[in-house]
Amino acid sequence: MLAVGGTFQELTASTPLVTPNQVFRIWRKGQSFVLKVYGSDARERRERHALNALEGLGFIPTMVDRGSHETTRWILFEDAGRWNLRSLPENPGLARRAGVILRQLHDVDAAPLSNLQRGIDGEWVALDFRSTIKRLERYRGRLGVSQEQIDAALTVKPPYAGQATVAHTDPVLRNFIVDDAGLMTLIDWEWATMAPPEWDLTKLVWSASMHAGPAAADAAEAGYGRPIDGVQLDRWIVYHAAQTLVRYAERHLSARPGDVPDNLVAEFDRAVLGAAS
Repeated sequence: MLAVGGTFQELTASTPLVTPNQVFRIWRKGQSFVLKVYGSDARERRERHALNALEGLGFIPTMVDRGSHETTRWILFEDAGRWNLRSLPENPGLARRAGVILRQLHDVDAAPLSNLQRGIDGEWVALDFRSTIKRLERYRGRLGVSQEQIDAALTVKPPYAGQATVAHTDPVLRNFIVDDAGLMTLIDWEWATMAPPEWDLTKLVWSASMHAGPAAADAAEAGYGRPIDGVQLDRWIVYHAAQTLVRYAERHLSARPGDVPDNLVAEFDRAVLGAAS
């Protein structure tokens, strides 16, 4: 409907690990926009609340319009750029800027998200860490995770979690959009909440290490301005990798070991070994 009189391109067709939303780039009258069609009303409501609460930050997507079609909700955004940090060659300068953005977010007054006063704290992380490993155990055969890997992961201590701040919770490289002028926008805010800053920082550094290289990972950490202990980083990676594997298994019921993308099982195994050091 919104593409009438123009053209569109689906942007989510080849991203098997992301949420069940659909994202399109639309060209109308010489301008491009990004249309996000949500998998549920709750997803649209959460993202809209976060964007309204954090309005004014220079790295937040700009909403142009929103609405619904039958039972589906959508938001139309200004087009933040054609590139993301995962699609670009290793660029420590851009990775550093992503770290700066996260630090700016974590320094925001928590008041805008005050309806989530408790959010995610250290106790929640400790409980969910073990629960996530146990959930992963249910799918280990389909994902190619051995029982030995699960048993070793269950001996890993939960990662350290500091005092909760405003957090994005999924600041992976593909969510940092870059335009032709080099301006950067952090997208996908539907899971924003109060959470330990280590959650965001380790997820960014891990994503940079996996998809851009060690120089980008170091630059992201430097941009944030806070070093990460190697063992603690691996404990968080165990957690992030296990969560990602569980989500993949639950969304792809016919998945088999050879289907799992991004070398996630090998990375989970590597992090378990590092976290036990």
